[in-house]
Amino acid sequence: QLQIVESGGGLVQAGGSLVLSCTASGITSENYAMGWFRQAPNDRQGVACMSSVDDSTFYSDSAKGRFTISRDSAKNSMSLRMESLNPSARGVYYCAVGLSPSTRSLCFRGSGASWGQGTQVTVSS
Repeated sequence: QLQIVESGGGLVQAGGSLVLSCTASGITSENYAMGWFRQAPNDRQGVACMSSVDDSTFYSDSAKGRFTISRDSAKNSMSLRMESLNPSARGVYYCAVGLSPSTRSLCFRGSGASWGQGTQVTVSS
């Protein structure tokens, strides 16, 4: 079965950086997408997603220019480098895997995706 594990969350001062990591095991298809979501009151909002097919990426408006997503195809792992963090970025971040390689479909919907357990990001003033 598919297993997804996140790590790298923690406490960082405003303006600092964090790197989140995610490893997915048990993927049976070569065509998929992986991404990061932040928990909102009623849903999870897509932050950044990446496709295994062509390494294409999608970023939310707030993430553009500040966050960078990368992938290690050999290990089915993914990292999110978060820079210039401000307190509004705090929250629980979830790694998601979608069996469609469309980054936009994953980040906009997240439906049908598999999820990790989440990792906490806290930004101090």
